[in-house]
Amino acid sequence: MRLLDATPVYRFGWTLLHGIYHSLHRWEVYGRENIPNTGPFLLACNHVSFLDPPLFGAASPRALHYFARNTLFVGALGKLIRAYNAIPLDRDGGNDIAAFRQVFSILKNDGGLLVFPEGTRSPDGKLQEAKAGIGMIAARAGVPVIPARVFGTYEMLSRHMKRPDLLRPATVVIGPAIHVPDIDPGKGDPERFLKISRSILGGIGELQLPPQTEV
Repeated sequence: MRLLDATPVYRFGWTLLHGIYHSLHRWEVYGRENIPNTGPFLLACNHVSFLDPPLFGAASPRALHYFARNTLFVGALGKLIRAYNAIPLDRDGGNDIAAFRQVFSILKNDGGLLVFPEGTRSPDGKLQEAKAGIGMIAARAGVPVIPARVFGTYEMLSRHMKRPDLLRPATVVIGPAIHVPDIDPGKGDPERFLKISRSILGGIGELQLPPQTEV
């Protein structure tokens, strides 16, 4: 698989992750063709493990941007995650106007953004309640939303595990695009963004492992 629209630094990390995943465990990706070759998009994913962002990034044939806690953007670590398209986000209730301006600029310039409708890692591996954030981004940007779901990373490294089990298999399933006009209840609905987010999360929930796939 060839990686599109990536910087040399991002391409190096993407190639390295492919080598690590293939050497450590069985890793399968289904539905890569659902990610558009050009144009802006949101890759909306479930979230069960710290391993999810790099796994979804490696599964995508296009470079992705993603949110990271703003406290991580210090020193060498801050420079590293910026090089891999991280966007600082204040998850403690601060003002995120700058982060969302950056998001809409990325999408305006035909970039891809990784988002987790649940907002944080699931405590039990099951889909949780959606947050309104992705609905707001999707409604205002009007870009295709590609649902994706990972199977296996909860068993590798859930939030309750002290040591990862990296030898387990992992599978990423990517579904066909969800188009915002099809799920948008309209500007007059007071829960507009939340309902869009719930529809997107429902699309993720519909994705299942292909037959005979082991996790």
